[in-house]
Amino acid sequence: MSSQVSSALSVQRPANRGAILIEIRNHIGHLTLNRPAGLNALDLGMVRTLKHQLDAWAEDENVYAVVLRGAGDKAFCAGGDIRALYESYQNGLDLHEAFFVEEYALDLTIHGYRKPVMALADGLVLGGGMGLIQGADLRVVTERTRLGMPEVAIGYFPDVGGSYFLSRLPGELGTWLGVTGSQIGAADALYCGLADWSMNSEMMPRLDHMLDHLKWKSTPLKDLQGVMAKLGTQRLPCPPLELLRSAIDHFFGRPDIPSILEQLQEVAIGDTRQWALDTVKRMQGHSPLAMAVTLEMLRRGRHLSLHACFAMELHLDRQWFERGDLIEGIRALIIDKDKKPRWKHDSAKDISAAHVERFFSGQET
Repeated sequence: MSSQVSSALSVQRPANRGAILIEIRNHIGHLTLNRPAGLNALDLGMVRTLKHQLDAWAEDENVYAVVLRGAGDKAFCAGGDIRALYESYQNGLDLHEAFFVEEYALDLTIHGYRKPVMALADGLVLGGGMGLIQGADLRVVTERTRLGMPEVAIGYFPDVGGSYFLSRLPGELGTWLGVTGSQIGAADALYCGLADWSMNSEMMPRLDHMLDHLKWKSTPLKDLQGVMAKLGTQRLPCPPLELLRSAIDHFFGRPDIPSILEQLQEVAIGDTRQWALDTVKRMQGHSPLAMAVTLEMLRRGRHLSLHACFAMELHLDRQWFERGDLIEGIRALIIDKDKKPRWKHDSAKDISAAHVERFFSGQET
């Protein structure tokens, strides 16, 4: 690559004004999730468009880097279009099966992409949105960012590579995030290692201006890091999780969900007690089966490669619609909205280790 590129902007007008906006400016490919009314939730068409465009740009010498973002100011991406997956399953179709296979392939593409990817994770970043940003080289959050893997609340498990990136967070932070479905802000995202840079959302136009006029001098990644160094920070003061870290490591290092709940209920110390009780209340509303399988999945994920983690999650997916709690969770929280899911198990104590193991071995119950 030459040491300096002409300052004239190389612009390609948006090629798709639908669910994904596609544009090239100054050798940067911009991909925008464009369903703001639906919090930019991913459907199969969006997944296919993103994968196709990334594959094309990987071979395009005119594209030096890629920027991912979401339209609107509420969400980067709040996950997958689970209503569509529910309807596919209920109608005997296979959309839900194709979706997971292709979504995971997209996420893996980002993890191994040959050019730097910058993900502007402004607003909600949940589930499938986390799958998109965690493979990026530059994960940028703002004061509006809320990151999380809330799948256990609908009777599912944190997929899209969650078994890999959550299991590698410091201590038991990833276990806590996966089992409780909690959301965190920018300071905690940097503290955990789920983000690289934080900047004020009001500076987004300034970032775009700098990217549009960037004079490429070094490697594309270093040039992009230089831009972020002028606009953002890699550490924010007083991340809340720093104060809770020792408690989280202690409680969520327990061997199973019943023992985690039991220990949390016995806390008798000040502020930690209220946090513990709130955590218990949150967990008691989740699918016991989803939490038990999530805990086992994260423990296994610590010792698996990225590709093996995705393979494990796909193995779980292929059983989960029949044997898990996802369909009931979507019914109760999304379709009927009665918020009274009838989980397959009343309590985590009703789930044996052997039952959990069968999901991983593939043995039918």
